[in-house]
Amino acid sequence: MFTTLLAVVIALGAGHAAPWLAEALRDHAWFARWLESFDLRFPDEGVWRGRWGIALALLPPLLAVALLQVALDGRLYGLPALLFGVVALFYAWGPRDLDQDVDAVVEAPDTTSRREAAEALWPASAGVHDSGDARSLVGVVFRSALRRWFGVLFWFLLLGPSGAVGYRLLAVAAEGPPSLRLPPATAAGARWLLAVLDWAPAQLMTLSLALVGNFDEVATAWREAGGAGFAADAGFLAAAARASVRSELADEAEDLLDDGVPPSSAVVLALGPLPELRDAMSLVWRILLVWLVALAFFVVAGWVN
Repeated sequence: MFTTLLAVVIALGAGHAAPWLAEALRDHAWFARWLESFDLRFPDEGVWRGRWGIALALLPPLLAVALLQVALDGRLYGLPALLFGVVALFYAWGPRDLDQDVDAVVEAPDTTSRREAAEALWPASAGVHDSGDARSLVGVVFRSALRRWFGVLFWFLLLGPSGAVGYRLLAVAAEGPPSLRLPPATAAGARWLLAVLDWAPAQLMTLSLALVGNFDEVATAWREAGGAGFAADAGFLAAAARASVRSELADEAEDLLDDGVPPSSAVVLALGPLPELRDAMSLVWRILLVWLVALAFFVVAGWVN
């Protein structure tokens, strides 16, 4: 568990300290070529062109990662396994810096520029087209955080490097540029499988959001959006995020009024441009902190025992 926590911290720090390295290493062009090769190998109808066809493409790289993961386990006091975990998590994280993408949206001078900047938050192939207003952008930020950070981290904690790499490759196949060239049934199967893998980390994100935000607002939005069910849909996360951000803004406005600021547009201006995104990104960081603190607690508990 300590190795896992250390790998997470190192991968996070390296991603922010060396964005050029992240851009160079998080290149999935090889996987796009790998997917295209299956179209040449299986031109006729069959497993590849069905709902479970994506499993054929994912199995070989995942098997290679898993075998290496097992081979390094327990060797040289765990140092090779630690280094491999850091590399795997660093590769699977992102691939773009979420903070920078959100800042680009906030700093956009007009609606057209804002919409163009918002396209970097979420791949066009994912089907998110309502990214022009602040309310929908809050949901996009959280869904992007799920794909870039928390989905990877959850499966890394559960399965190690193979879980993180597997999640990233599946996300690339389901929503990245390669998804536009996959057979329709194969692409649909990849999107469904990704939605299944997203359900658990999205639920944990929502729980963490309730702890760091307004619990009642988040719980109500989660329940009304169908979060209590088991459908392969993480839409409840966006609903809970919007409710939490709305509550945060209301609290901030109330604080300003208590400080003597008149109840006019000056209150909104005092919050800065697109305060919804600012608060959304703040909540995302708080959720990540909750996860890391919980992980550190388990590490300390392990040492005590």
